[in-house]
Order: sequence, then C-alpha cells, then structure tokens
Amino acid sequence: MRLSQALIPTLKEAPREASIPSHIFLLRAGYIRMVGAGLYQLLPLAMRSLHKITHVVRREMDRVGAQEILMPALLPKDFFAESGRWDTFGEALLRLKDRKGSDYYLGPTHEEVITDLARRELRSYKLLPLCLYQVQMKYRDEPRPRGGLLRTREFLMKDAYSFDLSEEAATEHYMRMRAAYQCIFSALDLRYCIVGADAGAMGGSRSAEFQIVAQHGEDRIVSCTHCEYADNLEVAGQGADSAPCPRCGAEVQSFRGIEGGHIFILGTHYSQAMGARVVDEAGVSKPVVMGCYGIGISRLLAAAAEQHHDDQGLCWPLSLAPYAVTVCALGKEAAVREKAQELYDALQAAGVEVLFDDRDERPGVKLKDADLIGIPLRLAVGARSLQNNAVEWKWRHDAQVHQVPLQDCVMKVKEVVHG
Repeated sequence: MRLSQALIPTLKEAPREASIPSHIFLLRAGYIRMVGAGLYQLLPLAMRSLHKITHVVRREMDRVGAQEILMPALLPKDFFAESGRWDTFGEALLRLKDRKGSDYYLGPTHEEVITDLARRELRSYKLLPLCLYQVQMKYRDEPRPRGGLLRTREFLMKDAYSFDLSEEAATEHYMRMRAAYQCIFSALDLRYCIVGADAGAMGGSRSAEFQIVAQHGEDRIVSCTHCEYADNLEVAGQGADSAPCPRCGAEVQSFRGIEGGHIFILGTHYSQAMGARVVDEAGVSKPVVMGCYGIGISRLLAAAAEQHHDDQGLCWPLSLAPYAVTVCALGKEAAVREKAQELYDALQAAGVEVLFDDRDERPGVKLKDADLIGIPLRLAVGARSLQNNAVEWKWRHDAQVHQVPLQDCVMKVKEVVHG
C-alpha cells in the first residue's frame, strides 16, 4: 500500500480525551477515531491488525474442533426473559422496541440464543461433543466508557460454546480450550497470566480469566512466584497485594491487568432452564453440560498497544503489525524514488506486507510517522545509502541502523518475516 493513497490520518498531539498509551497512540497513529462515548471507527490499520488477531483465534478454534457460526446481534426479549436475565442483567443491557412495540435487545453475550439452537438441533448423545463459535460485535451500555478500546459500548468478541453429555466431558473440553487460549495469547506475543475467577452473571461452576499484563490495567492481579496461584484482587474484594501465597506460602508478585479472555464451565445453568436435552446411550434424557469461552478481540488490540509502545509510538511485533515492513523514500531525487519503488515492488512480489511512504514530505516527517505507526521493520532509501548501493535497515524496537546491500534486501526481509 502506498501511504500517499492510504487513510492513515496521523496526529502530532494527543487528543484531549486520551490519557493512557494505547488510547493516545491508536488515535495519533490513525488506527481509530471516536464517534461517541465508547464508540469508535476502526480505520484500515486497525482492521489489518484485527484480521491478524482473528486469524490466530480462528486457527486455534479450528484446531480444537470448534465450528464457526454467526448469530444475530439484534435479539427478541424472549431469550433473556426465559433465562431470567431480562430482569437481572441490569442497565448495561441495551434494550429497544421495534415499530410494533415488541421488545428487543442488542446481544451483550449469546448463551440463551446458542442454547435455543442446541435444544432445537441436538437430540442424541451421538451429536456430542460439540463446540460452536462466532466472531461478532457485542453491545453493553457501559456507564463510564474509558481507555479507548479497553472499555466500550460496542466491541468485537469471539465467543464459543461447548456442549457435552457429562460434567467430566465438559471439564475435558474446558481444559482443551484453556490450552487453545494459551496458544492464542502466546502466538500474539502477549504477556499474560491465568487467574481463577468468579463466574458472576454468566452462571456456572468454574472459570478463569486471561489477564494481559499492563501498567494501566483496571484489575489488580497477584501471582505466586513458586506455584500457579493467581488472583484478581478487584473481584475478590481484597485490599492487600503483599500477603504470602495462600497455597504454598511463597512470595507473590503484583501487577495491573486487562482481562483479555474468560472461560467458563456453565454446567446445566442454561440447558436446564431452557430445556436443551439429549438422550444418552441408555435412553435417558439429560440436560447438556455447557461451557462458554470469550476473547475480547478489539480489546486485545488496545491491550497489545499497552504492552508494545515507547515514547515515540507503537512498537508492534510481527504477529500484530498491520504491515511487516515500511519502505521510506528519503529525498526527492529521481534515483531515490526509483530505487524505493523497485524495492517496494519486489517486496510485494515476494508476498511481504509492505507500506510504501511515497509522500512528498520531509525525511524527518516520514521517519517520525514510521515510528508512530509502529511497523516492525523500516527500510529507508536515501541518497547517502544509495552511494553504497545499500538500504538503511532498522527494527522499530532497536536504536541501531544497519546498512544492507540493496541486492540482498528482499531475500533478507523474506527470511526474517516468513521464517
């Protein structure tokens, strides 16, 4: 993509409403724009990074046998009324009426709707185990939207739902999904901690949060330096974060966290209430045992930005970057523009995701924007480097600038980008 033709509206100053790094830099680097409180437009750079996230999520969901579906976001009242959540979910539920006066809501989550699908389509134990997932916008009327994409009224989420015949089988499903989530967060280069959690409004018997380590996270997390114990002090209502580990007595470490994923064993909480039953091998009708597994995909973009930035802007890893490489033509000389164009074309032909800064701007503006946007590898073509038939090679996270022979550049990029 040529930067001269791309919608990447960078800003020199942080907007007044932004106070944490992810919000500041996603706005300044032209990834998002605010429409209203808790409502954001996701611009081309953000969409490219979100596609990277959803690709990893879909890959790992497919590996554990989950099948993708898509359910409506606009839902009739009947589903939440049947489970009782129409009255108990609270003011966060966005309710509306159609022209006939019928009650609807915008789905904050889809347990009831997926349970309705199960009770209509599942009859026999032979159809189990089953896991279905979707990637879809969710809606919650947050009283205080804040932190840019960290807490919004509309957000992109992956939610999966499993169905099993027994609690034991559901637990095995839960553990497979737990391992899949570990693969997802690791593949996205996110530092995280798995924390035991309260099932809360979702119901069920067991759950765990995947907390992304972040200085400006809303949650206070403690984790043991010796065993696997970790706890969310905000949920537990605890004040101290320096007490010894309650399991082994070892020292604990504390940090702020952003909830990036949450997994639950729902049990028969919904299937019993809504009549989602199957006949087992002995001919006995039983409620299916359910699990629920969510990842806040748009929130992960902000959480990753909290981890991957410096004073100059974003510093994406290759796993999350909208482009792997940016080519900067530094100068107006015909030879500079010609060689930069040739390098851009060769990288595209080699299957490299590359952004070409071909704008008629000063070199300093181009280099500052490259740092702000956060593309991992910068290749600068200038008159000085061309005297040596070379390109300036610089990783975003490294202060060192290297000279790479022009004829070797494409092959070297392919090696580091494609492995």
